[in-house]
Amino acid sequence: MSPALNLEMRDLLEALELDDEVGAVVLTGAGEAWSAGMDLKEYFREVDQAPEIVQEKVRRDASIWQWKLLRMYNKPTIAMVNGWCFGGAFSPLVACDLAIASETAVFGLSEINWGIPPGNLVSKALADTMGHRRALEYIMTGETFTGTQAAEFGLVNRAVPIERLRDETTALARKLLEKNPVVIRAAKHGFKRCRELTWEQSEDYLYAKLDQARLRDPEHGRDQGLKQFLDDKTIKPGLQTYRR
Repeated sequence: MSPALNLEMRDLLEALELDDEVGAVVLTGAGEAWSAGMDLKEYFREVDQAPEIVQEKVRRDASIWQWKLLRMYNKPTIAMVNGWCFGGAFSPLVACDLAIASETAVFGLSEINWGIPPGNLVSKALADTMGHRRALEYIMTGETFTGTQAAEFGLVNRAVPIERLRDETTALARKLLEKNPVVIRAAKHGFKRCRELTWEQSEDYLYAKLDQARLRDPEHGRDQGLKQFLDDKTIKPGLQTYRR
């Protein structure tokens, strides 16, 4: 990831968010890597020589897409981790709603070996997903772990053989596309926000999201779902979604 890529990713994600033909976004890498993290030459040689105001802009540009935009994206996002995932890549990985990894993907926080601590919001991302002790172990040792371990740690939803990765990710994306987009947006935003709020604040916020979803939903999904379940008896909500 480089300063130029950060700007490109911001523009691309914002364009996809407004594209009516796009229902979900899958973030993956070309070749053998999902992302090798930050471009060390551009960040720690060229940017280090730049004026302070330029350094601040570079950091802001990185955060916009790697965290702020992806974390509260208005469409479902899936990280499809096809290979190496290192350093700064952990920020967009955790910012995505869901993640599926190849069993043989390799994850690592090698910053300690370069004489620097993890940058951006990598430490926050790990603390929120992997837990205190395990996250610190990999931050402090720089050791790597596999996609299978990442699933065990809760960093990704699951790990599958590399030859099944695209099919599994596509199947998950299609499942999300079956859901009401207004409601799924409210549900995921509500979950992410309430993790940072008190119980009382969460109660108010989640009820507000519920009311907001009903107001904004052109499908009237709540009415349709209740009718099909209670009146028509044509669906079982625990097993299937309402017919849209």
